[in-house]
Amino acid sequence: MLVLGDSLSAAHNIGANEGWVHLLEVRLGKMEPPWRVVNASISGETTLSGRHHLPQLLATYRPAVLVLELGANDGLRGLPLDAMRDNLAAMIDMAQSAHAKVLLLGIELPVNYGPRYRDGLRAVYAGLARSKRTALVPFLLEGVAQDPSRMQDDGLHPTAAGEPAVFATVWSQLAPLLR
Repeated sequence: MLVLGDSLSAAHNIGANEGWVHLLEVRLGKMEPPWRVVNASISGETTLSGRHHLPQLLATYRPAVLVLELGANDGLRGLPLDAMRDNLAAMIDMAQSAHAKVLLLGIELPVNYGPRYRDGLRAVYAGLARSKRTALVPFLLEGVAQDPSRMQDDGLHPTAAGEPAVFATVWSQLAPLLR
């Protein structure tokens, strides 16, 4: 399994063994047969940089499943949603051409980005999941972002205490792909 994401998947400001990807690795390691997880997440990654990294990652690791968690940095920078959609679509196509199942992890932006941009971002993830027939987590931080005790002071990244809930959100849509 390959996880391609940004700081939300790279355990930003917490121990790597406290992040949701590590919790996933532990869970998958207990399965028969055990799964190997490669976390290729990089803090600050955008959909464009992920698009450039993905071909080599697919060739090197040949994953059966790609967990794609990108778009938050595009959104926080106010980048055009059409470009974000094109980059995500290209990555999904690459993964599917390499015979990998895809789980797309969506993100929400703070309310100060306005309803038009926020709704457009949601529509990108939902539309891609529908058109590309991928599994979707609409909001990676569901139930975590709304709880200040589970978020770091920046208001963007979960604390170690919030990561088990992030893992549970991902697992709810990932588990069916593993059958």
